[in-house]
Amino acid sequence: MVRRSGRGAAPDSVVRVVARMLPAPSVMVAAALIVKGYAEVGDGFAAGVIVALAVSLTYVAVGADGAEAVLPVLRHAPKIAVTGLLLALASGFFPLVYGEEPVSHQPAPGEPLTKFGKLELFTQLLMDIGVFLLVVGVLVMLLHQFGRLRGEEKS
Repeated sequence: MVRRSGRGAAPDSVVRVVARMLPAPSVMVAAALIVKGYAEVGDGFAAGVIVALAVSLTYVAVGADGAEAVLPVLRHAPKIAVTGLLLALASGFFPLVYGEEPVSHQPAPGEPLTKFGKLELFTQLLMDIGVFLLVVGVLVMLLHQFGRLRGEEKS
């Protein structure tokens, strides 16, 4: 799908269209992976990788500057990564405040859960969201740096 007319050829228009349409469904799939954690073990890492793969296609299709123009939230990747790290650490070490072991889940089995609509909130969900934000932030920062290197190589 890449035209091979020369080194650094632009991606085909189909790749650009798919790259612009893919981030929204990938975020929905990622949210489903994270939210399934209330019934089973959630998967914040896999959810973060799915979103980062969609973003990477955007970087391939339109370049680093174009990706930031299409998805302005990418400029905040370092803040997203730090927020995810702090959230994951807080949810892991918050039980120490109550004299429990680190990474023990609150509320304990059999205790009532706090609900937000139909979504049940507890520390495992917060840990998954933190890992998701950390993975997305770090991978987007790496993609941005690789995209910048590719842009400097062309010059």
